[in-house]
Amino acid sequence: MPAAAATFQMNKAVTAGGVALSVVAPVCNEEDNVGPLLQEIETALEGVCDFEVIFVNDRSSDGTLEALQALKQAHPKFRALSHHENAGQSRALRTGILAARGAVIGTLDGDGQNDPADLPKLYQALVRNDADGDLAMVAGERVGRKDTAAKRFASRIANTVRQSILKDGASDTGCGLKVFYRDAYLRLPYFDHMHRYIPALIQREGFKAEFLPVGHRPRVHGASKYNNLSRALVAFRDILGVVWLRARFRSPGEISEL
Repeated sequence: MPAAAATFQMNKAVTAGGVALSVVAPVCNEEDNVGPLLQEIETALEGVCDFEVIFVNDRSSDGTLEALQALKQAHPKFRALSHHENAGQSRALRTGILAARGAVIGTLDGDGQNDPADLPKLYQALVRNDADGDLAMVAGERVGRKDTAAKRFASRIANTVRQSILKDGASDTGCGLKVFYRDAYLRLPYFDHMHRYIPALIQREGFKAEFLPVGHRPRVHGASKYNNLSRALVAFRDILGVVWLRARFRSPGEISEL
């Protein structure tokens, strides 16, 4: 696949009024998780860089919206957005990323199973001085997953199938912990469930992705929004869509301003 990243320079600089890192978390019916999760994110990033935290409420039916409104009073670095209709995880992430002020985006799931303490490691790996100039993403790969045996088995099968087809180097595409340049993300084609294919789509644009081990925790509050059957039914269709997108990619090569 022709490299396209050299054609355009990613915007890696913090713009006026912006922050270095915007952490985006989609939340749906997570009223008991949003408060502890926000506190953990702020604790993890304090002193690491200038940051903001954005939670996107995907039309929760419990008290999540009220919990987010209450958190805003005591957390000046916190922002909350809310969908009026349920649109899914990928759309909630995109809503937060479009609103973000940071040159770098960090993402994690809103259920508390991703450990915010891993965010600094991913962020520092992305922005390190000796990083490849085309490095656009550092994604987490969960070690010691705390999900049910059935869920872990289904994930292993799905990741094996996906990796055999896409060959993007990602062995745990379902991990919500990712850090990437906002400018690179905005060049990607959007579709529902795209959050599981960001490494492959990043590489489609000629950028590079790296992967680091991260922790995983059991869910303490709430219930999972997915089941193995529903995830499997859409996964194969989505993989075929990503294959089609990559096949239809054409690079313009270098671009000169006249």
